[in-house]
Formats: sequence, structure tokens, C-alpha cells
Amino acid sequence: MEKDVKIEVKEMPELNVAYIQHIGPYKGDTKLFAGLFGKLMEWAGPRGLLNSPETMVLSVYYDDPKTTEEDKFRMSACITVPEDTEVEGEIGKMTVPGGMYAVGRFELDPDEYEEAWNMVYSDWLPESRYQSDDRPSIEIYRNDPNEHPENKHIVDICIPVKPL
Repeated sequence: MEKDVKIEVKEMPELNVAYIQHIGPYKGDTKLFAGLFGKLMEWAGPRGLLNSPETMVLSVYYDDPKTTEEDKFRMSACITVPEDTEVEGEIGKMTVPGGMYAVGRFELDPDEYEEAWNMVYSDWLPESRYQSDDRPSIEIYRNDPNEHPENKHIVDICIPVKPL
């Protein structure tokens, strides 16, 4: 993983998303993520929700791993959808809050996500003029790793911030 990642604070819009929620451990569990996103894509595909170039794929994380027990971790696998999208069953719909986020773009191997998150929270945040706030953190997936020459995941790690 590159160490010289640039982290910018920027205003992000709120996002309307369809999601599948998971409660429990998820760190490093690529099969879990593949299953959650697989179900979401199977639902979205026939509804024509994956055809738009604006569609974003993301994960929303609600809990601080330092203060929450692993079996209580909550996360949602999401795709952006039009506001009037109908959902049912295990597919829910919500609005991810907008506002100020610290955003770092990373090119990662699957086992480097934790290191990237630590770089933002442990290295960048204490040196910045910001503190995290209580909105959820987000990963936005910018590519299909299978189409990358080195199978890298291009991901934006976005943590909600407010000035100190």
C-alpha cells in the first residue's frame, strides 16, 4: 500500500441507497462482502439500477471497532438508487448523510483495508484540524478489482469530520 495518500476534507452530498445490512464480524471476510454485494446486485440488475454511470457501490460502517464488540458490528452493503426506488424483503432503503468528510483514495489488496483505515484514523486525523463526528463512515468502491491489472481495489475511505 502506498504511504503518501492524499487525504482531503470535502463536502459530500447525501446519498439515497438501497442496502443489505449485516450485524457481526466482517473484518477481512471477503466471502461475506462478496455474498452481500452479490445479493444486492442480483436484486438491482433486473430493475435496471446498475445501468447508470452515476451508480455508486459503497459500504456504510456504523460502529467504532475500538469501542464496539465485534459480534455487534453493524455495516450495510449499498448501491445508490433513485429516491423513488421500491424495496422489499432484506433490501432496505435509506439516506446516507452528506456533509464534511475526510476522503482518502487508496489502491489496495484485499488484506490492506485495515491498514488504510488506520492510516486515516490514527495517522491523519490526530494531525489534522478535525475530529470525527457521529455520522457513519463510508467506503466507496471505484472499480471492479477483476478488471485492474494487479487486481487492486480502488476505494475512497470517507470519515465524517467536524472542525476541532
